[in-house]
Amino acid sequence: MTMGLKRLIPAIAAIALGAAAAQAAPGPDAKAGCFSTRSWDGWSASADGDTLYLRVDRRDVYRVDLTKGSHVRKDADRFLINQVRGSDWVCSPLDLQLTLSDHQGFREPLIARALRKLTPQEVAALPAKERPR
Repeated sequence: MTMGLKRLIPAIAAIALGAAAAQAAPGPDAKAGCFSTRSWDGWSASADGDTLYLRVDRRDVYRVDLTKGSHVRKDADRFLINQVRGSDWVCSPLDLQLTLSDHQGFREPLIARALRKLTPQEVAALPAKERPR
């Protein structure tokens, strides 16, 4: 083997190990208030329609404050869509690109202003019809 190739092999191995470690690394820390869109289980809306509640991992609830006047209602024929661009981790309202849609093709874009995880006490204090299922 030539001297140049002998020096190149450790560098190639280091790059390969670094790439493998990056792929195996978990996403953002859930304790920091982030969640994966794959763990989103359900949603509901507040009575005034300016707040969404997202159920995540069946045990957590995140509050999403929308722009005033959104008037979102959860009906049997409506569903909430979040278009993921890039990472599927949601850590801030900027990571949400929400649209309320129905089976007739009506689409209403929703703009998230704030996002935060509710405490168990806050979830328990929600009216029953506002708790996400």
